[in-house]
Amino acid sequence: MSGVGPTRRARRVSIRGVLFDVDGTLLLSDRALGGYELLPGAIEVLSALKARRVPFALLTNGSAYPPAEQAAKLRAAGLPVDDSQMITPSSIAADHLQRRGIRRVLVLGTAGVGQALRDAGIETVHTGEAGATEVGCVFVGWHPECGMKDIETACHAIWNGAELCVASDVPFFATRQGRSIGYSHAITAAIRRLTHVPMTLTGKPSIRALRFVAKRLGVPMRALAVVGDDPVVEGLMARRGGATALAVTTGTTQREEWQRQPRSRRPDAILTGLREVLDWVGNAEAGPPRIAARPRSGRTRARARRAARATASRTAAKRRVVRRPG
Repeated sequence: MSGVGPTRRARRVSIRGVLFDVDGTLLLSDRALGGYELLPGAIEVLSALKARRVPFALLTNGSAYPPAEQAAKLRAAGLPVDDSQMITPSSIAADHLQRRGIRRVLVLGTAGVGQALRDAGIETVHTGEAGATEVGCVFVGWHPECGMKDIETACHAIWNGAELCVASDVPFFATRQGRSIGYSHAITAAIRRLTHVPMTLTGKPSIRALRFVAKRLGVPMRALAVVGDDPVVEGLMARRGGATALAVTTGTTQREEWQRQPRSRRPDAILTGLREVLDWVGNAEAGPPRIAARPRSGRTRARARRAARATASRTAAKRRVVRRPG
């Protein structure tokens, strides 16, 4: 596997499911979230995983489209993706709000942002509608037309006791024209500057998002491979959940930048191409291939030598006791 760099595990990696980022990993869109350009290997890898019966999901921080609509767009572009395999922050938000017993939400976003909530039986309202500040939660998503009235309404709802939920707090994402800003990041910054409240993140890199995907796939978090282009998004999320982080260089982050990442965002491997994902995942029935382990650090080797000397010393002492004449 030419693209596999040093790994952080000195054990057999058991990957039983795969989570893919979308923008910058499987495709590049334009700034208006259209005009998909599939990246090399995307169709081949997803098709191969289906043939091997390895469960996988696509998790985007984009919330503009409901999951089923987003999946249909990706199928039209050529990706073999079922509706159930497409997950957005709105899917995770709906699950979170149901667990919290919240039934009415102010949505700062386009119509598609709140569809997953409505599908789950949660009432959504928008700025200017009756009772917009009398809600249990404010949910911030894709909202390129957001104005000061939206931010003011959200602040009043929060001052009235609403929770703040955010689809994505990532400042940038990859497009064909380069980096584009994440609207929900900017909107959330304004709201929090005024209200000083914590936020509940439903998209990447929250552990909530990884846990949701793991449950959907029926695979423990530690048995997932997370494939993505951003160390502060996919890399951080994988490390938080103990998953295997596989980095690509087709989006926001180049190889040199991945190599400089701190331990909290360090990938298990930097891939030279998306097809190398298949080297990390075996057939569902046969189990995964064996992955080369990372050489132990100098500090780890020193600890091992000290432990070995201590064990040898104890063994020698026992022998001396046994040989002592009675």
